[in-house]
Amino acid sequence: MKTGQKKSAFPEKIIPFQLETNPARPIPVQEQLEAYKLIFESIYNGIMVTDAEGIITHFNKPYGQFLGLDPAAQIGKHCTEVVENTRMHIVAKTGKPEINQTQWIKGQNMVVQRIPIKKDGEVIAVFGQVMFKDVKDVTKLANKLSLLESKVKHYEEELMNLRSTRYTFDSIVGHSRVIRELKNEALKASANQFPVLITGDSGTGKELFAQAIHHASPRKLYPFVRINCSAIPKDLLESELFGYEKGAFTGAKSEGKPGKFEIAKQGTVFLDEIGDLPLVMQPKLLRVVEEKEFERVGGTKIIRSDFRVIAATNQNLEDMLADERFRKDLFYRLNVIALHIPPLRERKSDILPLAQHFLEQMTKEANLSGITLDKDAAGALKKYTWPGNVRELSNVLERALSSIEGDTIHLCDLPFYVSRTQKNLPKQNQTAIDIKGVQARAEREAIRYALTETHHNKARAAKLLGIHRTLLYKKMKKYHIALTPEQPT
Repeated sequence: MKTGQKKSAFPEKIIPFQLETNPARPIPVQEQLEAYKLIFESIYNGIMVTDAEGIITHFNKPYGQFLGLDPAAQIGKHCTEVVENTRMHIVAKTGKPEINQTQWIKGQNMVVQRIPIKKDGEVIAVFGQVMFKDVKDVTKLANKLSLLESKVKHYEEELMNLRSTRYTFDSIVGHSRVIRELKNEALKASANQFPVLITGDSGTGKELFAQAIHHASPRKLYPFVRINCSAIPKDLLESELFGYEKGAFTGAKSEGKPGKFEIAKQGTVFLDEIGDLPLVMQPKLLRVVEEKEFERVGGTKIIRSDFRVIAATNQNLEDMLADERFRKDLFYRLNVIALHIPPLRERKSDILPLAQHFLEQMTKEANLSGITLDKDAAGALKKYTWPGNVRELSNVLERALSSIEGDTIHLCDLPFYVSRTQKNLPKQNQTAIDIKGVQARAEREAIRYALTETHHNKARAAKLLGIHRTLLYKKMKKYHIALTPEQPT
């Protein structure tokens, strides 16, 4: 031992742990020690170990290079003689680790940690390591992590925009009690994985609810795959749903094609117009919904896909059950959570909020100033029966917006069949309204009015009504309206 060096209290030949070895081939102690030494000297940042009295027992080369010291010459010295502001000896006394603490060394703040090493409950050594040679490095790392976090958030948002949905629960507009209750039920449904069956007339917003449920669910980062069961030809339906292998049929892609259920893995499958699904396909769909597995057309491999099912229809499936046009087992499998959206005529209090919502959207998209409804126009919208529901309301407002002058929609800017209801609807005390009859009378009067205004010019009359001239002729024939003024009606 060199003069001036204190004798270490640390046991000279202690081996605190051994490398795990194969009993059939034990590693000699010398090899183990060489391995420990290489590991110790290869740690990039500075490391120092003291015994329970603060005497240095280990000092690696990177720490010596940083401090400008000979590592071997520091062995046996007290830690306070070698490193300024050290607390290794204090940790040896308290036995409490100090993690990620700052320490002033060589004119700069460093981040260090000091960990007591115990045996039989007693501190026998302290392990010290420089984590960051400059506190500024911690700030840089924090900034880098913050940047990465913001990038991940941005990519998640982009992924949602590309793969998810357009509509959320905020997109569902309505003040009526039934809409508030429906939104509450749909929000509950988004928290679980059970199938949902959404019913309601065409144009009431069934897909809007389906997308909102998906968007609020844990599956929102995964695909929302829409399948219109009435739009896909029967012959192609199976290959569209389940996909096909290469060469499965004439005209098939050489590489094959994944089906909708395969694409929707971990996401949501929206089966729109489920009432139009051919009877022969219903048992196949039932198996997929229950088992979450299927085979591609022309394939033999079982494909498993985890997805959630939301179905929608404007038909009365219970009536179809009685006529055996829809399978009972499939109906009961889909109808776990039932949501029925009533038509717009049954929730009059939603008409004006919806109209205002659509106008705000349309004016924003068209880069126009705010458009308002006058009192008479608002009254006409509220009184009209809206056989086409929310979709028809949007269409009427688009037509009005395309033709108005100024920033207010007046009664005269609305289609005739809508504006006339301001005066000609049955009184409120009448208990029954023949919706189809009201619509037919409104169409007949609108056509006659347009023909009169245009002096029986069919092209101009069709333009005034917002329909094609061919459709005008069909409706004139339907309502027995004369093609010329001289003909009797």
